[in-house]
Amino acid sequence: MPGPSASKKPRASSDWPFLACLAVIGGTYLVLIVAMVLADLAFTSPSEIWGALSRREIQYAIKLSLFSCTAAALLSILVGIPLGYLLSRECFPGKGMIDAIIDIPIVLPPLVIGLSLLILFQVKLGGKSIEEWFQAAGMPVTFQVPSVILAQFAVAAAFAVRTMRVTFDQINPRAEQVALTLGCSRAQAFWRVTLPEARRGVFTAATLAWARSLGEFGPILVFSGATRMRTEVLSTTVFLELSVGSLRAAVAVSLLMIATAVVVLVIVRGFGLQPVFRKGTEP
Repeated sequence: MPGPSASKKPRASSDWPFLACLAVIGGTYLVLIVAMVLADLAFTSPSEIWGALSRREIQYAIKLSLFSCTAAALLSILVGIPLGYLLSRECFPGKGMIDAIIDIPIVLPPLVIGLSLLILFQVKLGGKSIEEWFQAAGMPVTFQVPSVILAQFAVAAAFAVRTMRVTFDQINPRAEQVALTLGCSRAQAFWRVTLPEARRGVFTAATLAWARSLGEFGPILVFSGATRMRTEVLSTTVFLELSVGSLRAAVAVSLLMIATAVVVLVIVRGFGLQPVFRKGTEP
């Protein structure tokens, strides 16, 4: 009677055409991504990239992008932690509806999100009252820096909520239940036990929200505009440079965004995503 090794050999030898076919089909997409990046690098030179990034307008866009993305990421975490915890730990009426509503910014076209924000701040009983209040205080929202942050936050927060829900799903509630039996309130158990265990997920959610904010374009273009030295971020800089025929400057900014995205992905994969999403993790 043949042993286990004898039965495995024919199966292993017959699997390679199937696996090779999968590798070829999937590899075409990888080749496309690498080819696009290499084309951008071949199109310009380091001196042209430095020259474009040294321009006053683009430096302003870089500074505003860093500020707005950080603010949007912090706001996303402020929303993502409580919503992710509630969706993971609690059962309540309307939970499925709330879960679906959170996905709306993810599946909607970006221009629709920007248009909806713009309309919201034009409705008398809606955001227009808030707009008028901020205008009276000398800090208008629409077509100003706050609108950039709000447009980025409207989309990035959904990714933060999803990340935090998965994070809390992977944390065994046993330690929190033990804390409750030892006299902690629900809030104390959350702050002292659950949230410290979720620190990697919080870091991952913040990083993903920051990266998503950096790449946001449609909502910003509609809700904030693309005004030089006022609401210009890196994504709208690419659009503005293309609109005036400055292709090399647009490519230079694109390469900066690609490099930033690669750094963010390395950070997330190395320090956040792998520990958080590994199944079977015990507290």
